[in-house]
Amino acid sequence: MQSISFCVFLALVCVTFCLVSENVEVADAAEDAKNGVYIVYMGSASGSRIDFLRLLNSVNRRNVLVHTYKHGFTGFAARLSEHEAQAMRQSPGVVSVFPDPILKLHTTHSWDFLVSQTSVKVDANPKSDSPTSSSQPYDTIIGILDTGIWPESESFNDKGMGPIPSRWKGTCMVGDDFTSSNCNRKIIGARFYESSESDGIRYHSPRDGAGHGTHVASTAAGSAVANASYYGLAAGTAKGGSPRSRIAMYRVCMADGCRGSSILKAFDDSIADGVDVLSLSLGSPSFLRPDLTADPIAIGAFHAVEKGITVVCSAGNDGPSSGTVVNDAPWILTVAASTIDRDFESDVVLGNKKVIKGEGINFSDLQKSPVYPLIQGKSAKKASASEDSARICSEDSMDEAQVKGKIVICESSVEGGGSDWQSQAETVKSLGGVGVVLIDDDSKLVAEKFTTPMTVISKKDGPEILSYVNSSRKPVATILPTETIINYKPAPAITYFSSRGPNPAVLNIIKPDISAPGVNILAAWLGNDSSSTPQATKSPLFNVISGTSMSCPHVSGVVASVKSQNPTWSPSAIKSAIMTTAIQTNNLGSPMTLDTGSVATPYDYGAGEISTNGALQPGLVYETSTTDYLLYLCGRGYNLTTIKSITTTVPDGFDCPKNSTTDYISNMNYPTIAVSELKGKESKKVIRTVTNVGGNGETVYTVSVDAPEEVEVKVIPEKLKFAKNNEKQSYQVVFTPTASTLKERVFGSITWTNGKHRVRSPFVVTSESSEP
Repeated sequence: MQSISFCVFLALVCVTFCLVSENVEVADAAEDAKNGVYIVYMGSASGSRIDFLRLLNSVNRRNVLVHTYKHGFTGFAARLSEHEAQAMRQSPGVVSVFPDPILKLHTTHSWDFLVSQTSVKVDANPKSDSPTSSSQPYDTIIGILDTGIWPESESFNDKGMGPIPSRWKGTCMVGDDFTSSNCNRKIIGARFYESSESDGIRYHSPRDGAGHGTHVASTAAGSAVANASYYGLAAGTAKGGSPRSRIAMYRVCMADGCRGSSILKAFDDSIADGVDVLSLSLGSPSFLRPDLTADPIAIGAFHAVEKGITVVCSAGNDGPSSGTVVNDAPWILTVAASTIDRDFESDVVLGNKKVIKGEGINFSDLQKSPVYPLIQGKSAKKASASEDSARICSEDSMDEAQVKGKIVICESSVEGGGSDWQSQAETVKSLGGVGVVLIDDDSKLVAEKFTTPMTVISKKDGPEILSYVNSSRKPVATILPTETIINYKPAPAITYFSSRGPNPAVLNIIKPDISAPGVNILAAWLGNDSSSTPQATKSPLFNVISGTSMSCPHVSGVVASVKSQNPTWSPSAIKSAIMTTAIQTNNLGSPMTLDTGSVATPYDYGAGEISTNGALQPGLVYETSTTDYLLYLCGRGYNLTTIKSITTTVPDGFDCPKNSTTDYISNMNYPTIAVSELKGKESKKVIRTVTNVGGNGETVYTVSVDAPEEVEVKVIPEKLKFAKNNEKQSYQVVFTPTASTLKERVFGSITWTNGKHRVRSPFVVTSESSEP
């Protein structure tokens, strides 16, 4: 039985699940209807097929099996009762059994901006034996797990692209309004997955029904398209970060969410298909951060990285609170969102000739002269309504006679920032108002698309417009249509919605890893979307949207470029190259800030803003080994039995250290450094190893340290000498408090330079302890 082939195994599974026994009772069908889908994760793909088969045979009702996982890891998703799920948790070979979660989507001039920000100059003609060159083109394949793709978009034309790489083993699935001819030499693969839920199949196709996947795919690898714009705004050439890369789309999401069982199946398929990079602009909300062994993305990414695939994920949109970052496993490249130097400006002109800068996308048809009466929402309140509800223009709070024909000033409707502008705009419009001026900092940062004359001004400009209204006998104003502003400063800045580090349970690693443009990004869109167009014209071919969903594919595009130049580099080497060459300054030459103006930290942006070409020649890289990841699992409290079930790459003789602590996580060979529980006079030491990838010949790197006054930081040795390429050298960093009481969190950096390359690693030191 141990030598049973997988084909025979699948046949037996089919017999188990596809044949309906004559004695199936009606009660079983009723039980099926109320059971949920559970994921049964059994770790490494080379684990026992016998245990797998036995578990499947233990469930013998019809319509139970949803997915099987067989390429990168072993397991299945099935409709089970909680009793059956609990029984499976006790079975040998099972790592975890958990309910099928629904994850959420984390919803081009940006590339030109990134290029302009990059100070690193790449050799025009690197030597043929340099690790940053390749004697033959390497067609990188980017796998994208999202809502599908709109193949007719010009961003996915394959003009000038060569034959599909022979190593590609994937497929182009046929579905509703999608045939094999919708794939080409750009879109080389397309799959879709259904959850088999009781509400039935909603969209049986790889075709994008939401727009999100199309936008993400074109950002990462879209072909260059001239004269692209959103109804004339953000005009220019739209292109992806790696326009020569191939795209493989795995539709795992609808607009309302993504099934964990489908995500795992897409990971499993993509490993077998032969992708080089996986890009996931989705994840759990921060308040539902799952355990590692119940996290479909962490599980799938672990096995993908084992197979040499770099996995890039969005950090989440739950900022600006700290401790909100998700997709934070160390084998994932986690991406925060930042602004670019493009602004969408829609100004308010007052009757006193003052112009107040507003933002947002609207195509106002109002007169350009200020002739429309201007009032505050609270001035039009109904007798039965509260002043606060009218101030924020709540539904049924204002009198129609007072609003009709006027521009209404509404204030932020969400405590702490943010606004339900759709409801506010609709309320004013329904009462006959001609326009809305919203006072709200958060909504001002993201260019919302307004279907009526509406703009957003900052809270600091709010008093000026309110003063004008209150001091004028007949205040008037107008709202101008949006104009595109280029070279906006300061940029980049970390946007308010981008999730922040750290994970409170793991203070010994810095997450997110990197930041990239995620605000007001122009990219390809559906060809039939007229639901939200601000003009009564044909649907836009390109759309402007924001989120860490948009920052993630920017990094995926750079990963693909690095991979194309360095096809033998591991995922951790590629990640290191991107992180250690990141940028920490804005286009004013000042330290990067948050959108509030305060200086950003590694908990906001990781190593910094991504550089488009610095990662092609990083000089040194930190390669994170399998043992590092195993020690991370030990430090998270997993025992050796569980770890050996997860992976077959456990080195001989490896065991979790006795009394494993999170200090072992600090010693992962990661490009950033985080130390926790540094108290009193105690010192803590971490070790790092770097590999020389800067070319052949001798070179010497010298260290410089930027440390806060609260901590003494000593690096031993202070110089690293390399005699050849691919040589490794190690160093120690000793952290010692200089004060009896350390601040909760202090930041600094360690930088190695040899005159040509600059290899920077930020660090954080805290007196805090990780939460259990």
